[in-house]
Amino acid sequence: MKKGNRSQKFTGATKYVVDDELAKIVNISMALEMPLLLKGEPGTGKTMLAHAIAQSLGMPLIVLNVKSNMKLVDALYQYDTLTRLNDSRFGDSGRDVSRIEDYIKMGKIGQAFTAETRTVLLIDEIDKADTDFQDDMLDVLDQMEFDIIEIDKTVSARYRPVIVITSNAKKDLSDPFLGRCNFHHIAFPNPEGMQEIIRVHFPDLEANLAKHAIATFYRLREIDMVEKKPATRELINWIRALQLDPDFKTQNLAKGEVPYLGVLFKKSQDYVVADSYVNRRRPF
Repeated sequence: MKKGNRSQKFTGATKYVVDDELAKIVNISMALEMPLLLKGEPGTGKTMLAHAIAQSLGMPLIVLNVKSNMKLVDALYQYDTLTRLNDSRFGDSGRDVSRIEDYIKMGKIGQAFTAETRTVLLIDEIDKADTDFQDDMLDVLDQMEFDIIEIDKTVSARYRPVIVITSNAKKDLSDPFLGRCNFHHIAFPNPEGMQEIIRVHFPDLEANLAKHAIATFYRLREIDMVEKKPATRELINWIRALQLDPDFKTQNLAKGEVPYLGVLFKKSQDYVVADSYVNRRRPF
């Protein structure tokens, strides 16, 4: 297995604002060759960090979206028994059914191990999986190899990937799992930090619109009884919607008007609560 270039440093990406502490934990995780576990509420940029690392370091990104019923073998490889059965029955595929390896397809971890170059491997929402999946997966990532039992073959990683694991903290992770990762909690940005994020995404945004949009956004996040608070991506899309509306006027935000609530609140009950709040508190 070839090791990565330890001289490579992550300092941020075009559309991702990173503070010094986050950049340091990314770089030390790469230097120590340990997975980086990220926690934080949805919308804090956990998933996008992996995209930013891949962009910054010029590496391909491979994403494993973890499901509650996923088995580890599915993340490693799949043996297509159905296709092989059909080929043996009908014999018109041109494949040699005795070559089982022709029916083996790599899963996301397998793809990262067999890639021609070093990759960033994002394992998204690990807390959806059960404890056995979590611990067995880290065994594979520690050893950088796994067995394909159908063909009695061991697959070893050509390059050690940069591994980013995200969790929404919906389920506790095991102590052995936590002990084998570096950890960073990404807090939701404060208004000053959000201004910097918005500046990166909208470098030409009129200052008064940015000020009132961000202030309105944070007031809306304070509403009680909302299940899913709007996150950074909702704010970005909301500002885009405001920019595209030829009838929108910034001063209307100062008066308490909040157009396009459906861009900010995606659940019906949250929308109803937010709409009631806006109409009751106007101006706010």
